[in-house]
Amino acid sequence: MKTVNIYTDGACRGNPGPGGWGVLIEFGDISKEYFGGTKVTTNNQMELKAAIEGLNALKETCDVNLTTDSKYVMQGITSWISNWKKNNWKNSAKKDVKNKDLWIELDLAVSKHNVKWNWVKGHSGHRENEIADQLANKGIDNL
Repeated sequence: MKTVNIYTDGACRGNPGPGGWGVLIEFGDISKEYFGGTKVTTNNQMELKAAIEGLNALKETCDVNLTTDSKYVMQGITSWISNWKKNNWKNSAKKDVKNKDLWIELDLAVSKHNVKWNWVKGHSGHRENEIADQLANKGIDNL
């Protein structure tokens, strides 16, 4: 099975406001960049969208090292989601999980791969995270 590195980031100008997502995928010597945007969205929605788009860009099942600077995405997918699913997409306060549609999409995308999640501090000079951030901003600029 191929091992692929995916770096994701989301950006928003205003929260809510125009937002973008960016993805850098590296496999051996190959590097691909993806980005997109939405006119009215939130930062968390764009962080989720970046991870979804990155995983969905893969054409076959892979071992994936996915790096995000979003603690929301990282904790949601590695800790919170199992209880959300058990509780019919309700959080601990018995309220609907925010961004449920995107969490369901991400859960489906993750199920197709063997994903190892990594968190990095944003805007701290991490080369690939900085590229993903630039791509996310490009997503906004191209709206």
